Parts: sequence; structure tokens; C-alpha cells
Amino acid sequence: MTALRRRLLPALLCLLPLAAAAQTADWTLVHAGHLLDRPGHAPRGASTLLLRAGKVEAVRDGHLAATAFEGVPANATVLDLRDRYVLPGLIDCHVHLISDKAGLEGRIAGIENSDAANAYEAAVNARKTLHAGFTTVRNLGDDGGVTLALRDAVAAGKLPGPRIVDAGNSISTTAGHMDPTLGFREDLHEALSAHGNTCDGVDDCRRAVRRQVARGVDVIKIATTGGVNSRIGAGLGQQMFDDEARAIVETAHLYGKKVAVHAHGADGIAVALRAGADSIEHGTLLDDASLALFRKTGAYYVPTLSTVNGYKERLARNPGAYTGEVRAKIEWRIGITGKSLEHAVPAGVRIAFGTDAGVSLHGRNADEFELMVAHGMTSAQALQAATVNAADLLGLADQVGSLEPGKRADLIAVSGDPLQDVTVLKRVEFVMKDGKVEHDTRR
Repeated sequence: MTALRRRLLPALLCLLPLAAAAQTADWTLVHAGHLLDRPGHAPRGASTLLLRAGKVEAVRDGHLAATAFEGVPANATVLDLRDRYVLPGLIDCHVHLISDKAGLEGRIAGIENSDAANAYEAAVNARKTLHAGFTTVRNLGDDGGVTLALRDAVAAGKLPGPRIVDAGNSISTTAGHMDPTLGFREDLHEALSAHGNTCDGVDDCRRAVRRQVARGVDVIKIATTGGVNSRIGAGLGQQMFDDEARAIVETAHLYGKKVAVHAHGADGIAVALRAGADSIEHGTLLDDASLALFRKTGAYYVPTLSTVNGYKERLARNPGAYTGEVRAKIEWRIGITGKSLEHAVPAGVRIAFGTDAGVSLHGRNADEFELMVAHGMTSAQALQAATVNAADLLGLADQVGSLEPGKRADLIAVSGDPLQDVTVLKRVEFVMKDGKVEHDTRR
């Protein structure tokens, strides 16, 4: 043995325990009492999930020791969830992380709050959402690049939060639902419209999409109808021409971006579906023609029923929270919410889970399940909408939505069977994202 080898050998021997510890840390066994690994299929009983490097390696029946798996160290980490029901991390396809203020309070905050203040609020809301069991979200409306930056910070592991698919600034026509100048005095319009998210005519709408693509968005969000919270007395019907909607969808698809469409009225829904939109958000006034277009195009319907909870709770605290034409539209929305879902389910429309959190409160996303079941879905269908369907809509079906080998180790655990009582999902006790425990309140 050379002198150099003699000097290096003690140091190398010291590193061996560290290498063994690192190898052990790479592997985790999760023992589940019951496991819904593939929503839409029958659940399993006692099961073991083998995880490595943030992904699922194997799923087996029974509570197995590490030695049952070839190449897994005997002292691999074991998470005991034998008294819990385990299922994939949930997915919310429609959130607004930047705030959950609305009505007059929201309008004031929109003027007073800086981008820096909004960034801190978005970070807090992201953590609430993650702790509620939602490990992936689609954020449909950014302000000042706040949630685009948050998306990247979460992905880099700098902050806790769900995986974020972000739309940047939502696009609408001038005087459309997402026109930021609505309801403000005219001398403020230039400052309020600085994001350039409105468009009129085919060429201008192509420009608006390319502007968002240049910002690095993952998905394009547009409005083809008026909105409940719009400060304009133009109703909830169509507010974008066919050629404008088609130009937006074609341009987005050219860049590989899906298109989510805010639409209430049946005429605006039809415009979006004929143009090739990938999802309709809200869809409050579906008719037979709309249902036929959904089936023909394969687009997803995202009902966002939870908005009514936000409206009711704010009005209970402050009857003057909404005024004028907005208050009238809210009363209408409360009364009609869920009716379209009752028609969409038996019609075979593909449904993905989305809450519009921000209108409703962040961290309360699972309230949507109860409303979905109340309006025609089974618990199993609602769970499928929040997992495999949502993953498909977001273009992440190869990564999330089920617990299968090769997919991300995103999982949650609850006390009780969500297939029998979907309200147990309001009390998520354990959350893991990418193999890391993010939330654990078990006693």
C-alpha cells in the first residue's frame, strides 16, 4: 500500500457510514391502511408504497418490510399510516393565489397593495393550499408576475406550496370581464391597463397571447363572457367574437399552451368550444348545444361551485360587501350554481375539479367536494375529477393524479373513507409532495 493510500484510507472509511445513511434516506416505505392508488378503480386494503427520490417505485398489497424489496436497505424509513386512508395529492384546476379578498374590499386591496405585499400573501395562500392536501394547482390569473415567480420559487424548493401551473394575466376584450379598468374613473385607466391583457380583433388577440407566452406562462386564460364580479352592466353573455376566440386558441396551441375559458352564458361557452378551448370554467348556463359540443370536442368542464361559499360568507359578515349590478349577479349565481353540473354528469361531460379559490377562501378547497356530490356526482367521481381528470387537463397525467410507479410521490392521508364520506377530505392530516412530508397533524 502506498503512502498516499495509507493516508486516504481512514478518511474513506469515515465516509462509508455517511454513504449508507444517504442510501437509507433515499428509500421510504409508506404503510397505508387503505389505498386509493388509481382513482376510478377499486381501492386497495392494507398496502405498501415504496418511494425513492421523490417518486413512486412500487405499490404492493400488505404491510411489507424493506427486505421484501430487492436492493432496499433493511433500515429504510417507514411511515406508519396503517390507521389512515391514503390517496394521491389533490389537484385544484382553478385558483387565484394572490388574494382571497373580494367585493369592495378586494377592489381597495387591488389599488393599495404593492406587488411585494401581494407576493407575501400569495406565499401564505400557497402554504394553506398545500396543507389542505392540494399538491398541484392551476393559477388562473396573475398580477405583476407574482404567481409566476412563486411558481418558480416553489419548484426550486425555496418556499412550501403546491406545484403551480400558471396562466399569467388573463385575457379579455376591452370592457370584457378581465378588463382591469372596469368601474374606475377614466384618468386611472392608463395605469390600470399597463399589463396589456385586453385585445380587440384577430391580430390584437394573437398579440395578447404571445405577450403571455413571452412571460413564461404554462396556460392561457381568457374570458368569452361577462363575469359575476365585473363592474359593468353588460350581463353574463358573449363578449368575444368567434374569430377573436379562434385566434387566441390557435395561437396558444401553436405554442403548446392549453386554453382555459371563463364563460357563464351558453353563447360564450359555444364560442369557446367551437374555437377548440381545452376547458370551460364556471359554465353556469350549459344548454343541450353546449353539452353536445363538450362531448364532441372532449373539453373539460370545471364547475367552480365554491364561489357561492365565498359570496355567502362575505355577505353574512358585511351585507354591503357587494353593491349594484355585482350584488344582483351574485344573488343570481347563488341561486343557479350546480344546475349545470346536474346536467353535465349524466351527459358524460368530462369534469375536472376547480374551486375559484380567491373568490372562496384558500385552504378551504375541499369544500368543493361536498357541493359536487350535492349536485349529482358520486364521491368516486368527484375524487376522480380532483386527481386523474385534473392531471389530464393540466397535461401532467404522466406525473401526478395517481400513485403508480414512475409518478411523483404526492399523497395525502385522512381518517375515514372518502369514497363513503367525501367530507373527510376537509380534514387532511398528512401531506407529502415529491416524497417530502409537508404537513402532519396526526396524534
